[in-house]
Amino acid sequence: MENFRKVRTSEEESPLPFPDLPPDVVEMKVKEGSKIRNLMNFAMAQMELKGSRQIVFSGCGRAVTKTITCVEIMKRKLGGLHQVTKVRYKTLLEVWENQDPLPGSPAQNLTVHKNVPSICILLSRDPLDPNQTGYQPPEPRHALGTQLGETGEDTSSSSTKGLKRPLPPPREELLTKKLQVQVPDSPRGSGTTDRQPDHHH
Repeated sequence: MENFRKVRTSEEESPLPFPDLPPDVVEMKVKEGSKIRNLMNFAMAQMELKGSRQIVFSGCGRAVTKTITCVEIMKRKLGGLHQVTKVRYKTLLEVWENQDPLPGSPAQNLTVHKNVPSICILLSRDPLDPNQTGYQPPEPRHALGTQLGETGEDTSSSSTKGLKRPLPPPREELLTKKLQVQVPDSPRGSGTTDRQPDHHH
């Protein structure tokens, strides 16, 4: 194979695995070499400027992890998105060309069929059918502290309220821990040992 060079890779075009998609839905095809910032800038523009309700991220092979990263960033930035994830296999066709054919013989091309895992993730502002496989509901806003800062003006009041509430329990726990530590110490402490010789005198 050292004489062969990959000349092109094509993936079979397959319809998106989601029912009832609007015909103009944007599909972000994530490639291994794609820059996440470029993908996200485009995707955010679609959702925020063009007002798209749904967007699909898809990637296969080594681009799968990058696809998932894009989706997680999108969910963090926009919040309240319903998600459906479909994982399947895709066939890639790789065409390899012989760089060093034998004299007099025609140049040989090799076509290799490769099965690679492929992921398709649909993000939607509108509710999706929660019974379909791969459905994930939106994450609750209050569970994510990072989103508080991004929601707007009411951050100071809401975030401090959120902070004050969980604090009392840990403080009480600390007190009880201190007490437990002091109780066993006192019988062995210096005060008691000094006193014992006094009784004998």
